[in-house]
Amino acid sequence: MARRALKLASLVAATSGIYLYGNKFLDPNDFGVVRVGRAIATTAVITYDYLTSLRSVPYGSEEYDFLKSQVHLRSAERLRELCCANRGTFIKVGQHLGALDYLLPEEYTRTLKVLHSQAPQSTRQEIEQVIREELGKEVLLLVVKQIFPDFEFMWLVEEAKKNLPLELDFLNEGRNAEKVAHMLKNFDFLKVPRIYWELSTRRVLLMEFMEGGQVNDRAYMERNGINVNEISRNLGKIYSEMIFVNGFVHCDPHPGNVLVKKCPASGKAHIILLDHGLYQVLSESFRMDYCRLWQALIKADMKRVQKYSRRLGAGDLYPLFACMLTARSWESVNRGIDRLPVSASEDVEIRSNAAAYLPQITQLLNNVPRQMLLLLKTNDLLRGIESALHTRASATSFLNMSRCCIRAVSTYQRSRSHSLYRRAQITLAEALSLWQINLYELFLWLKGSQLGNWVIALLSRMHHSTY
Repeated sequence: MARRALKLASLVAATSGIYLYGNKFLDPNDFGVVRVGRAIATTAVITYDYLTSLRSVPYGSEEYDFLKSQVHLRSAERLRELCCANRGTFIKVGQHLGALDYLLPEEYTRTLKVLHSQAPQSTRQEIEQVIREELGKEVLLLVVKQIFPDFEFMWLVEEAKKNLPLELDFLNEGRNAEKVAHMLKNFDFLKVPRIYWELSTRRVLLMEFMEGGQVNDRAYMERNGINVNEISRNLGKIYSEMIFVNGFVHCDPHPGNVLVKKCPASGKAHIILLDHGLYQVLSESFRMDYCRLWQALIKADMKRVQKYSRRLGAGDLYPLFACMLTARSWESVNRGIDRLPVSASEDVEIRSNAAAYLPQITQLLNNVPRQMLLLLKTNDLLRGIESALHTRASATSFLNMSRCCIRAVSTYQRSRSHSLYRRAQITLAEALSLWQINLYELFLWLKGSQLGNWVIALLSRMHHSTY
């Protein structure tokens, strides 16, 4: 029996070897078992490194901090090598982790950031082969292979696997690009590459070439005279409009997909949005609950925070859910997330709690609607960009969100009302709320400007002179 099994194994190995040799485009990574084995081995090595390197060193000492930093760096490099070797969903996860500056140790984000712009590339021969197949209409026979499941080490992998076919359908990507360009055509600072349909297929997408610096590269912006606060504010406008008003959301805004460039002719700074393969379409009921939740978070209305968090599946974990959405501590959420910027102590608290509450976070991610998962990923990436630009939790970003929430909720209420009087009431309330936001924004501008300082000083003198 053993001899027969050995013969069978030899036959399979020989046949596989001949097939692999004969197909120069077949990669060992086509077999999920290879990726799983590589991921398990990497995880074991990283775990062993942490356990042994820090075991005999006093916690909190300088030596401990130094060794921990070295282990972080080695582990990050191993993760990067794993992502590059396994490709596919692992690259997506690596890109996501590389953008979490506000959450992960700097050694991880610095090491994994290279995946934003230097992900593994296909060879020229592979690209030419795909172009010949698609544009030349050559017919090739594809061998049906057994697909093994990927190694799932976080919820993002499951979502990436589900969405990967859509991301690889380039006609779908082209349609998404044109839709979002039309949807946000009023934003003259947003640029989306033009699609050349006559030379595009499901596997080949030819689009306009655009270049610029990555959106998290503050040094690039300073060198090129680009206002960092303006870029952060405009990026917030783009995503608030997508999420709250339209419910059609570009869900992969890692820094390699969002570029900035100053137009030589006009001097205006443009945001270039790339990679339109992954979008989330939000249902109307979900979008309204999400709008009202953010309105409650901005106003620090804890009763409504609890109400709409529960409606979105958070249950009793609504405080954790609020902290995950805002990337703020529960204390800051209660005080009002627009009141104070993120302090160094709060930053440490957030990073510590992310590890401490991992079981609860996993439970929460299993309970919320699937629509929420890509929004959480998008939020993480946007918070990472803000962290790199030092614009986190700015009052202006919350004002833009408030505007979009008010417009979205008012539009929804008008569509549900059959009374002309009621629709007029809704429109008037909307205009009043938007006017209040504009007035508050003007106050903030005056407060931070030289003119504002002069006005305040003048009023102060007038006040003292009356007494």
